[in-house]
Amino acid sequence: MTPLAVLTGILMGSAVTIALGLAMVLIVFVILSGEHPRLTEEYGSLLASFALFFVLALAAIYAFVGVLRGRPWRWYAQAATYGMIALIALYYWPR
Repeated sequence: MTPLAVLTGILMGSAVTIALGLAMVLIVFVILSGEHPRLTEEYGSLLASFALFFVLALAAIYAFVGVLRGRPWRWYAQAATYGMIALIALYYWPR
């Protein structure tokens, strides 16, 4: 396995884990929003975070498969992965 595949695998695993964690929090918020109406105020930012990390996870999965199989489109998937990381950094960067 090449170093690029290892790095991409680490990014993929991290992105999938964060996306799943955010999805679980979203499910808990939906369940508890009837008892705690203040939770509905957090839906927007929670959905945005989930969407960002879900797209990052998809890009990283494609990049990982492309690197492992040596596909010619793997560089586009790598660029999408690093582009999503940059977008997430800009989203969370303090203003």
